Amino acid sequence: MPERNTESAPDPSPHLPKVWETGETLDQSPIPGTRRLWLAGALLLAVLASTVTAVTVLDEDKGASTKDRTQNTAAQDEPLVAAPPVAATAPSGKSGLAAPSPSGSTPDGSASPAEQQGGAGTDPVPKPSASKSKPASGDKPPASKPSSARKSIQAVNYPDRYWRLGHDSVRLDRVDRRSSSSARQEASFKLVPGLADADCVSFSLGNGRYLRHAQFRLRADRHNGSELFKKDATFCPRPSAFSDAVMLESVNYRGRFLRHRDFRLRLDPYDNSRLYQADSAFRLVKGLG
Repeated sequence: MPERNTESAPDPSPHLPKVWETGETLDQSPIPGTRRLWLAGALLLAVLASTVTAVTVLDEDKGASTKDRTQNTAAQDEPLVAAPPVAATAPSGKSGLAAPSPSGSTPDGSASPAEQQGGAGTDPVPKPSASKSKPASGDKPPASKPSSARKSIQAVNYPDRYWRLGHDSVRLDRVDRRSSSSARQEASFKLVPGLADADCVSFSLGNGRYLRHAQFRLRADRHNGSELFKKDATFCPRPSAFSDAVMLESVNYRGRFLRHRDFRLRLDPYDNSRLYQADSAFRLVKGLG
């Protein structure tokens, strides 16, 4: 009997060795491109975190920003008011020489004995204040009126020179007690309540004539009854940088003050310079004539 081949036929399916059979370890090297994927993921997380933070902050500030936007819009809708060109620097308000002293006049408004006796020197200018305070009793206080005594207007930086009327224009001339009576008379003026504003003053020459500015020059004219004349002849004393001196502001050209230039009186815009302040400062003293 033929012998049977007891050897088994080889397994046609390939037999792959197992890791535990070979003793080898798995390849743990990173797959190409893995690091880039990690970086992209980290960047994405950072962007998401920033977005969430920004949304949270915007939500918290939403109420406040709405209120601010409303206020800013209201402020932008308000009209812008241009300030006068000299309002920030030009003197205004009460003058130290403006308010009359309670003891400087008698109850009937006439000059006090001290003023009647007079003499050379500085007299207080009876210019009413810009604002009137109310008395405790509620009664209206009596209006302060400039003294009817004649005054001479002395230049601060030329103390030997005074306003003097000549040929209907006003100059700054040398006048003293030794000058002729006509010269002293031409350098003396009567202060009266302002024709256009009783809180200011006008300079009367008598016979219906007053000092007024015309073409920004100070001159003498007869009162023609017009409103323009009243305004041209009204000046408001303002504080000066010099002791016992005032600046005289035009009532119808605010910011323009009387000053001397080439010894002639004119109305010039305020200039915050030492020369202008000196040329526009005057002391009202007892009349020379």
